[in-house]
Amino acid sequence: MPYPELMIRPMREELTRLGIEEARTPAQVDDAIKQTDGTLMIVVNSVCGCAAGKARPGIAMALRHTARPTRAITVFAGADIEATECARSYFAGQPPSSPAVALLKDGQLVYLLQRSDIEIRDAPAIAQELARAFDEHCAGSLSQSA
Repeated sequence: MPYPELMIRPMREELTRLGIEEARTPAQVDDAIKQTDGTLMIVVNSVCGCAAGKARPGIAMALRHTARPTRAITVFAGADIEATECARSYFAGQPPSSPAVALLKDGQLVYLLQRSDIEIRDAPAIAQELARAFDEHCAGSLSQSA
């Protein structure tokens, strides 16, 4: 049973305020992947403490970096169940993780920050790790047009 929307709305908004688009259906996930030229960041959001205290603040800091993904979407584990499963299907060979941050180029996974990587870092260290991944895999700045 999905989490109540009233409970998770502030957690969703923490990412959408940053310009990250919600993908609540598998079709929205697939469309974002197919329509993005460049690098797509997919955030698997979560209600857990490491998402609240580490992942979301780290993502916010990382998006201030010069190199950023072309586009970013988010799915919410435990709420956007089918969309989350669809997003994870693009993380071939990786176990399910929430929270998680993935970078895809041409629909192929090029980077994945899993919960196990998030739990051992604080928000600034997560931002630094994501900035390193952005430098390696992204060019330009975040734009919401595909």
